[in-house]
Amino acid sequence: MTLSELPPRTPVTVESVEDHQPNDAIARRLRELGFVAGEQVEVVARGPFGAEPLLVQVGYTRFALRRSEAARVRVAGIRVTGMREATT
Repeated sequence: MTLSELPPRTPVTVESVEDHQPNDAIARRLRELGFVAGEQVEVVARGPFGAEPLLVQVGYTRFALRRSEAARVRVAGIRVTGMREATT
């Protein structure tokens, strides 16, 4: 699952940040901001128009991310069971 697909207020753990090309500046910047494997992250809120931007919290810091940027962050710690979602 990616961070852009995550329901609000669901704490999960970052697995990885996807690079779309060699020396990807956006992926590098996300890692510099703290989106690294093992770090806890959650979507705090979504914007009013097209659910963009996403307000995301990493540790005690909050960032506004575009959905396309959040889609690069793979997360773990949530499992989908039928129509209901639960954290593990």
